[in-house]
Amino acid sequence: MPIKLNGIIKLATVTALIAAGAPCRPAHAPGQVATITIRAGRSLNTFRPDEALGACVDGMEQGDVARVYTPANIAAMRSAGLRPLAYRLRTELGVEAWHWNPAGAFSDAANRRGYWTSDPTPGAPIATCNGYVLPRRGSTIDQANNRGYSRIDDGDPASFWKSNPYLDQRYTGEDNRLHPQWIAIDLGARQSVDALRIRWGEPFARRCRVEFWQGVDPSDSQEMPDNGRWAPFPHAECRAPSGGDPLHVLADRPVQARWLRLVLSDSSGRGPAGSTDRRDGLGYAVRELYVGRRDSAGALRDLLAHAPDGKRQTRIYVSSTDPWHAESDLDRNVEQPGFDRVFRSGLANGRPALVPVGLLYDTPENAAAEIRWLEARGYLLRGIEVGEEPDGQYMSPEDYGALYIQWAAAIHRVDPALKLGGPGFQTAILGWQYWPDPHGETSWMRRFMAYLKRHDCIREIAFFSFEWYPFDKIGAETGKQLLAEPRLLATSIARLREEGAPAGLPWILTEYGYSSFAGEPEVDLPGAILNAEIVAQFLSLGGSAAYLYGYEPNVPIYEVGDRSNYGNLALFLSDDRRSIRCPLPTYYGAQLLSERWAEPGDAVHTLYRADCDLPRVHGEQPVTAYAVQRPDGRCALLVLNKDPVRAQRIRILVQPPGGRGAVCPDAEAWQYGPAQYRWQAEGQNGRPARNLAPVRTLLRAAGTLTLPPYSLTVVRSLRPMRM
Repeated sequence: MPIKLNGIIKLATVTALIAAGAPCRPAHAPGQVATITIRAGRSLNTFRPDEALGACVDGMEQGDVARVYTPANIAAMRSAGLRPLAYRLRTELGVEAWHWNPAGAFSDAANRRGYWTSDPTPGAPIATCNGYVLPRRGSTIDQANNRGYSRIDDGDPASFWKSNPYLDQRYTGEDNRLHPQWIAIDLGARQSVDALRIRWGEPFARRCRVEFWQGVDPSDSQEMPDNGRWAPFPHAECRAPSGGDPLHVLADRPVQARWLRLVLSDSSGRGPAGSTDRRDGLGYAVRELYVGRRDSAGALRDLLAHAPDGKRQTRIYVSSTDPWHAESDLDRNVEQPGFDRVFRSGLANGRPALVPVGLLYDTPENAAAEIRWLEARGYLLRGIEVGEEPDGQYMSPEDYGALYIQWAAAIHRVDPALKLGGPGFQTAILGWQYWPDPHGETSWMRRFMAYLKRHDCIREIAFFSFEWYPFDKIGAETGKQLLAEPRLLATSIARLREEGAPAGLPWILTEYGYSSFAGEPEVDLPGAILNAEIVAQFLSLGGSAAYLYGYEPNVPIYEVGDRSNYGNLALFLSDDRRSIRCPLPTYYGAQLLSERWAEPGDAVHTLYRADCDLPRVHGEQPVTAYAVQRPDGRCALLVLNKDPVRAQRIRILVQPPGGRGAVCPDAEAWQYGPAQYRWQAEGQNGRPARNLAPVRTLLRAAGTLTLPPYSLTVVRSLRPMRM
């Protein structure tokens, strides 16, 4: 879910993956006609547009929900033809608790604090709801607005981080050694370290093992290390039988390290003074941490920067966070649209919607209450995504599995038939990995599935979900990226299958787009081309549904690259009040998919392979095509020309198994390219200089069709065809 602030992709490796020299230049003679052959007879997959071609809505900043959800905006959004809806949860990325219903109760009602449960009884319509900052937060950065900070190095001995109590054996039913909690520190560069001091909170860890990263340090300080191993300091074991803040000597000679990790064990099980909630005493709490080298007098020279500001403090990451908070922790700037506002807007189009429950920073009681409320309201539910991006929050697959099982049990006590799924992976081009377990296994997927199997809970996952934003480095080498994306997606899906992603279950892209960062390609033709390809290819590879991110109208913003690189994920360009000014190419691309390529409705479509015989450019095909037989019997072909400057002439053949290709019969074609659209880049005032709808032409049997550069074309037979 944009905007993500940690390194999703190792850019150096991805650059190598997509290196393709100059933009695509097929080595064929001018005027040559390329052939696209539809391989009939053997289908790749089937889908229903009212289930497969969707969009999602997300949390926004204060006041934006009311500005976006206007009748005019809603009507325009629905006109894109994307029928199913997914609701995304920004609070999970922002390390915040979610009051999905503003009415409810804290566990410590007298003091308006503790563990929150929203009211499951429907009352007044819910228009907006909010996230709540977690005062026991441990991570310096987050993937939402990134205005929070770690309490471990904030310079305030009264504040503290605490791990999630639901990972304690009282809730997991397992020995705590199977769910070790940890603190990771990024010193920013290799430093000499030989000692540390921990100012413990309540409950404290009686034992702590201190390790340093031995291997390749990441080039980006926002990435966690993944190429090496955690090695213990010579005096790695630290004991604190009564808490306090003793100095621990880690080595007789300083060790050079950038990354350190504290692995905590043997909780004191004692909560803060005056607490009566047993969850306060489960897990581990640290008030402040000091790391460095002893001077000649034996005093510690601290290397950490302590500040109540994530930009100034040393970066710290933690295994989990306690969802405890107070009424005063309301974050008005993290605003989620209320369920009533979303469902009553018409954006769900009368179809069951995919909705989330909070997991990483929430409670199973609050999740169960949400389901009771939604079903009491009579809202149709396609399924429940349990949490969002646990991999991006550095949660271990075993910890996520333990929480998933608890949440599943609580939800299924309300509705045993409700379909649950996850884990809602963030995009990871090079695979979803985690630090090695005792057997050396690093695959997040394989370990998560193994955890469910060991606990006889594999039946609790009814669909598998992940997000797809293939490029962090946006605004440069766009032509190469368009060429490379199909291989990146195919490779990632193959890896997931090899690592044990559930076979036979629906696979869902709960979000997709060009990048999790804003940039100009998203508001230009490449954004529309890439979106269309992601959906058609994902369905061809066996996917069940894909939900476009950027349903809400938005303005151009700058995030990465040079200062001219303004853009956003959006179907519509808006003004500062979020009123629609005009459609963007992604809108017309969505319409071509949902209304020209597919036949709107609930009937089954069948996908077939389509090949282009153009010479490949450094191993990649500059023209790609996706064929579908619609319920009306007609064949439709989506054709994408990813060359930014060259047009391509094509003819279309349909080839049955073992037979010769036959020319496509008379057809109609809709085309969208440079003749219809041109972006005028002017920073935050950027806008379309030309903005026309796709054009329709007729294509006679055995005729040829010219594909403009950077274009989308849908060719559809005028009569039914046997495939």
